[in-house]
Amino acid sequence: MKKLLVLSLFVAIFSGCTSFKDSNTANRATATGTIQKIGMTTFQYGTHLLTTDTKTYALKSDAIDLNQYVDKKVTVKGTKVKGYPVDGGPELLDVTLIKL
Repeated sequence: MKKLLVLSLFVAIFSGCTSFKDSNTANRATATGTIQKIGMTTFQYGTHLLTTDTKTYALKSDAIDLNQYVDKKVTVKGTKVKGYPVDGGPELLDVTLIKL
Protein backbone atom coordinates (compact mmCIF):
# COMPACT_ATOMS: atom_id res chain seq x y z
CA MET A 1 0.00 0.00 0.00
CA LYS A 2 2.84 2.37 0.87
CA LYS A 3 4.52 1.71 -2.50
CA LEU A 4 1.29 2.51 -4.35
CA LEU A 5 0.95 5.79 -2.46
CA VAL A 6 4.55 6.80 -3.25
CA LEU A 7 4.11 5.85 -6.92
CA SER A 8 0.88 7.87 -7.14
CA LEU A 9 2.57 10.88 -5.58
CA PHE A 10 5.50 10.61 -8.02
CA VAL A 11 3.15 10.46 -11.03
CA ALA A 12 1.15 13.45 -9.77
CA ILE A 13 4.30 15.55 -9.28
CA PHE A 14 5.73 14.57 -12.67
CA SER A 15 2.44 15.39 -14.44
CA GLY A 16 2.24 18.79 -12.78
CA CYS A 17 5.80 19.74 -13.72
CA THR A 18 5.42 18.95 -17.42
CA SER A 19 2.21 20.97 -17.78
CA PHE A 20 3.86 23.94 -16.04
CA LYS A 21 6.79 23.74 -18.45
CA ASP A 22 4.49 23.60 -21.49
CA SER A 23 2.54 26.70 -20.42
CA ASN A 24 5.83 28.56 -19.91
CA THR A 25 7.07 27.84 -23.42
CA ALA A 26 3.68 28.70 -24.92
CA ASN A 27 4.17 32.31 -23.76
CA ARG A 28 7.52 32.73 -25.51
CA ALA A 29 7.65 34.50 -28.86
CA THR A 30 10.20 35.24 -31.56
CA ALA A 31 9.52 37.72 -34.37
CA THR A 32 11.52 39.53 -37.05
CA GLY A 33 10.64 43.00 -38.26
CA THR A 34 11.33 46.72 -37.93
CA ILE A 35 11.10 48.54 -34.59
CA GLN A 36 9.29 51.88 -34.45
CA LYS A 37 8.69 54.27 -31.56
CA ILE A 38 5.00 54.33 -30.57
CA GLY A 39 3.19 57.56 -31.28
CA MET A 40 -0.53 58.19 -30.81
CA THR A 41 -2.46 54.91 -30.68
CA THR A 42 -5.90 53.65 -29.73
CA PHE A 43 -4.26 51.27 -27.26
CA GLN A 44 -2.09 52.55 -24.44
CA TYR A 45 0.58 49.99 -23.71
CA GLY A 46 4.14 49.30 -24.83
CA THR A 47 6.87 51.75 -25.74
CA HIS A 48 7.67 50.56 -29.28
CA LEU A 49 6.12 48.61 -32.15
CA LEU A 50 7.61 45.72 -34.10
CA THR A 51 6.15 45.49 -37.58
CA THR A 52 6.61 42.14 -39.35
CA ASP A 53 5.37 41.08 -42.78
CA THR A 54 2.15 39.69 -41.28
CA LYS A 55 1.69 41.10 -37.78
CA THR A 56 2.41 44.00 -35.44
CA TYR A 57 3.54 43.62 -31.81
CA ALA A 58 3.70 46.18 -29.03
CA LEU A 59 7.03 45.94 -27.21
CA LYS A 60 8.31 46.79 -23.76
CA SER A 61 11.55 45.93 -22.00
CA ASP A 62 13.12 46.69 -18.66
CA ALA A 63 16.41 45.06 -19.68
CA ILE A 64 17.02 46.48 -23.18
CA ASP A 65 16.98 50.06 -24.48
CA LEU A 66 14.68 49.64 -27.48
CA ASN A 67 15.47 53.18 -28.71
CA GLN A 68 18.84 51.88 -29.96
CA TYR A 69 17.02 49.70 -32.51
CA VAL A 70 14.48 52.17 -33.96
CA ASP A 71 14.16 51.88 -37.77
CA LYS A 72 16.34 48.74 -37.80
CA LYS A 73 15.34 45.26 -38.90
CA VAL A 74 15.81 42.95 -35.92
CA THR A 75 14.75 39.63 -34.46
CA VAL A 76 13.28 39.92 -30.97
CA LYS A 77 12.75 37.21 -28.41
CA GLY A 78 10.51 37.71 -25.45
CA THR A 79 7.50 36.67 -23.46
CA LYS A 80 3.87 37.39 -24.32
CA VAL A 81 2.38 39.46 -21.52
CA LYS A 82 -0.76 37.87 -20.10
CA GLY A 83 -3.95 39.88 -20.58
CA TYR A 84 -3.01 41.41 -23.93
CA PRO A 85 -4.09 42.37 -26.57
CA VAL A 86 -6.68 44.87 -25.32
CA ASP A 87 -8.60 47.72 -26.95
CA GLY A 88 -8.13 46.13 -30.39
CA GLY A 89 -4.36 46.56 -30.12
CA PRO A 90 -1.52 44.15 -30.83
CA GLU A 91 -0.01 41.48 -28.58
CA LEU A 92 2.44 42.86 -25.99
CA LEU A 93 5.90 41.30 -25.82
CA ASP A 94 8.31 41.79 -22.94
CA VAL A 95 11.58 41.72 -24.90
CA THR A 96 14.53 39.83 -23.41
CA LEU A 97 16.85 39.53 -26.45
CA ILE A 98 17.41 41.41 -29.72
CA LYS A 99 19.52 40.27 -32.69
CA LEU A 100 20.40 42.54 -35.63
